[in-house]
Amino acid sequence: MDDVIIIGGSFAGLAAALQLGRARRKVTVLDTGQPRNRFAGHSHGLLGHDHKPPLDILAEARQQLARYPTIRLVNARADSISGAIDDFSVLTADGEGLKARRLILSYGIADQMPDVPGFAEGWGTSIVPCPYCDGFEVAGQHWGLVWSGPQSHNQVRLFHDWTDRLTLFADGHDIPPDIRADLARRNIPVVDSRITKIAHHGGHSATVNLDTGPNVGVDILFAHPRNKPSASLHESLGLATIDTPLGIVLKVDERRETSMPGVYAAGDLANPLMPSVTTASWQGAMAGIFAQQSMLV
Repeated sequence: MDDVIIIGGSFAGLAAALQLGRARRKVTVLDTGQPRNRFAGHSHGLLGHDHKPPLDILAEARQQLARYPTIRLVNARADSISGAIDDFSVLTADGEGLKARRLILSYGIADQMPDVPGFAEGWGTSIVPCPYCDGFEVAGQHWGLVWSGPQSHNQVRLFHDWTDRLTLFADGHDIPPDIRADLARRNIPVVDSRITKIAHHGGHSATVNLDTGPNVGVDILFAHPRNKPSASLHESLGLATIDTPLGIVLKVDERRETSMPGVYAAGDLANPLMPSVTTASWQGAMAGIFAQQSMLV
């Protein structure tokens, strides 16, 4: 029996494994090799790894984990989980049955691409969600923002630290009059037409094609499509969730423990505020430490 099975081997899962391996706990990490940020050419903001391709960072992390004999990395999907604290069972898609005293769920979320030609193709390059991840490289240039709800108003305020040139695409949504008045005060143009296509020109630049009116070129387009957990394993355990404007995440306490004792969660799957590589790594490390401490006698 493992001490901990970690489901999801991206930044949060590997950070958890590192802490547990250094505590000489027996760990199995199950991973499908599909991290959320695999579409990005570079990852930013992670100390010591700034401006490196995210897949390269993960490959290096896996190599470093090889020095810990109690960590086993398995390229497999977890098909089902069951049980309770000190007696969890995991069945992989390959038919392997595993047991562990604790579980850490870090299988992340999947972004749901809208049915707009060019959107999925530009995701991670000319269409991005996070200014902390990609804003510096295009600071001072013309940004676009696709309205996704009231939270987009906060994005407008946030973006001001990077650029004074911003166009807001309502994409047919109703924007409340008070927000429109604030946007006018900030000299931010609002394009009400629906987006019909996004054309990409290499690098970050793109042209937003509209159903009425002229098309608009931007140096980068920010958007926040809805997302959902990358797997439904948490549902089989009945874990509590939190509704966010863009989807659901798992509810955890200050020790990264979910509503079921012995089950911890980290990374985008359990981050309702601002997902990033840095926060995922921190949360994964904390989940590993708290899972280890919960097994002390």
